[in-house]
Amino acid sequence: MTIRLGLTFDDVLLEPRRTAVKRQCALVATRLSKGVRLAIPLIAAASDTVSDARFAIALGKLGGMAVLHRNVSLEEQVQMVKEVKAAGVTVGAAVGPLDVARAVALAEAGASVIFIDCAHAHAPGIIAAAKEMKKRFKSLHPHSISPSKEGERVPTQLVVGNVATKEAAKDFLGIADALKVGIGPGAICTTRIISGVGVPQLTAIMDVVSVAQKKGIPVIADGGIRFSGDIVKALAAGASSVMMGSMFAGTEETPGEIITENGKQYKSYRGMGSKEALEKRHATDRYAAESKDSTTSVSGHSSSTEEEKRKKSHVVEGVTGKVRYKGPVAGIVEEMVGGITAGMGYIGAATIEEMWKQARFIQITGAGLQESHPHSGFKL
Repeated sequence: MTIRLGLTFDDVLLEPRRTAVKRQCALVATRLSKGVRLAIPLIAAASDTVSDARFAIALGKLGGMAVLHRNVSLEEQVQMVKEVKAAGVTVGAAVGPLDVARAVALAEAGASVIFIDCAHAHAPGIIAAAKEMKKRFKSLHPHSISPSKEGERVPTQLVVGNVATKEAAKDFLGIADALKVGIGPGAICTTRIISGVGVPQLTAIMDVVSVAQKKGIPVIADGGIRFSGDIVKALAAGASSVMMGSMFAGTEETPGEIITENGKQYKSYRGMGSKEALEKRHATDRYAAESKDSTTSVSGHSSSTEEEKRKKSHVVEGVTGKVRYKGPVAGIVEEMVGGITAGMGYIGAATIEEMWKQARFIQITGAGLQESHPHSGFKL
């Protein structure tokens, strides 16, 4: 057995390069999938404490996308899709890994991008379900990809995730319009400490990109982002966009009321693998073991027999908590985009695609990481 080194964002820095790029001139438009572009490379995770219709509209109008969560009935999710589409922004929606009927229903309702929402998508049943979704999408009317390009239409796009290896990427070639990368890096995910399984996020991105980029398949880096500099590193490693939950949690437009404690304001945030999220039942198959005799109806509800099986198979892989209230999402997006363009200026990249060519990573020590953060050795 050989053990290879896996790196994540805190393990590296990008070397500055000779540059003629002014950060205010850097272009952050990107491809979400083969057929859909975004004005900014920021996607909100399909969390029921982040991505509802109101938040999706707000982030969509800023140029990004929020993936409508699926921890509701199909009827409720369809209504969210229609509400977001009516607001004039591109709609993304999450479905269970085997729920072909739900995927088709959401596409028919107006979702331009369907995200297979699974903690570990590299499984035969999910590969087969993804193929069936793509087949069914071809029979639907293509979507207008943005209000500003009414004449440009594409078939419903399929994003598959999550994956973290070259082998998984190879198995979804010819099926996925984009691949979502990340096994356990999220702020409220406990998959790695519960199961002992995962790939440090920077290495996972690079591994998947090494396969996907050759076939023109965009990669979405999902999880592990704490600072805008992490976004820059993810993009430089080959990702076309990043997905985040905790960075958007606590903003004005997210679901839930503001909680005031000791004069400070908070909002709730939880992982979709948390006990509280799993108890809502609709998204239980995100973390449940795959079953050969799994059955899901067109309503998006599992049969009672299957539900009992899933209850027995659950292991909690997320936590619930609260985050500081952050105000309108526009302010958070402005900070993130500012950090991205600053990084692009430092490495001499005018576009995200140029970042892939210009990036030079350097591995750092713990002392280098400490030096990278605000610090002081003075005692007054």
